[in-house]
Amino acid sequence: MKTVHAAAVVLILLSTNAHLIAQDQNKNFGIAFSGFVKSDFFFDTRQTVNIREGHFLLYPAAENPDANGKDINAASSFNFLSIQTRLTGSITAPDAFGAAVSGVIEADFFGNENAAFVDANGFRLRHAYARMKWANTELLLGQYWHALFIPRCFSDVISFNTGAPFQPFSRNPQIRFTYKADAVSFTAVAASQRDFASPGGSASLRNAALPSVHALLQVEDRNAETKREFLAGAGGGYSALRPLLQTEKGTSKFVADETVGGMTATAFALWRTADYAFKVQGLYGQNVFDLTMLGGYAVSSITDSATNAVAYAPLKTLSLWSEFILTGASVQFALWGGYTKNLGADDPIAFYSNKVNGTDATVRGPDIQSMWRVSPRVVYTSGKTSLALETEYTSAAYAAKDAGGKLLRDANGVITETTPVANLRVLFAVILRF
Repeated sequence: MKTVHAAAVVLILLSTNAHLIAQDQNKNFGIAFSGFVKSDFFFDTRQTVNIREGHFLLYPAAENPDANGKDINAASSFNFLSIQTRLTGSITAPDAFGAAVSGVIEADFFGNENAAFVDANGFRLRHAYARMKWANTELLLGQYWHALFIPRCFSDVISFNTGAPFQPFSRNPQIRFTYKADAVSFTAVAASQRDFASPGGSASLRNAALPSVHALLQVEDRNAETKREFLAGAGGGYSALRPLLQTEKGTSKFVADETVGGMTATAFALWRTADYAFKVQGLYGQNVFDLTMLGGYAVSSITDSATNAVAYAPLKTLSLWSEFILTGASVQFALWGGYTKNLGADDPIAFYSNKVNGTDATVRGPDIQSMWRVSPRVVYTSGKTSLALETEYTSAAYAAKDAGGKLLRDANGVITETTPVANLRVLFAVILRF
């Protein structure tokens, strides 16, 4: 049924497009659609931690020995999927409040649920925003990229993971203000969460009663004639979560008002010419689970045994990625690389849960010390059709275990001894743009 509904939505949008443009052909106000059809064919040498049937690859799964000591997760797998196929509607509108007004609505068939058959091929919202632009200022309201995802400096890989979990990856409902003076621009963002959320969903951010806030400062230089472009910037932000509204002790319930905060900082740069492009971004952050990265928060202590009230400790994450692209008239060669590390918490960790003695996971990769990935690719384009071949070699340093099966890490969650586990993904993609 969901596939039928999605098809109906597409047909309605396309017919609306023709109707809107026909209404006001002289002023060219309306909506114009573009997008692409993308089919991915991939093979993995072992089981992986992923999203949506393996399509969104994160990292190789840890060793899982059976009764004979053989690794269950050493099994290879493959899949063919076309759910990244995308439809984008670019909206033009009359001026308002003295500003040029435009907007975007964009969706794909990736769905919002990871469980099989729950939301397979689901038509889901990616971007939806209105933009008002004055001479030096711009106001964007709606769902758009997270402030730490830089649209002009992001991983251009073929894989749908877009460099995650090394690169911050998230879209958020937000209010975004930008001021630009010559080559310098300043951006301030207040955002909530939707599809990319903190552990347990967006409720913990909403219940903190404050949006996440971020700021970016960028410097750029473009020369259209020589096709040279330079971009550099830095920024940071803060988010606070209230994981629980209540705790329980026996049959009694108590108000829980403990919050956990997280700071983030990033720096990035892009250098592009007619023949090549170089990109780099580094990030340091606390509690960056919602950015599809390693990390999150843990319980540091029980502060009141009479009510089971707890205190939290955000885990720190360091990440760096870079990409070099050789561009040609029809063939592109590129090499992407990334590294990320779990730096533990500032405070000792009691357990990794947001409930006393609970099982809810609040950290992505708590048993991973560090991880690296290298990904070469070649893309051949003819007209509006591209054929791409890409490999991703991802190695994760999992925490080693002692004789009793306990992970070897210190009180603050810093892993002291590791066992490397690696996966090789070979991906072939066909992309038809329209």
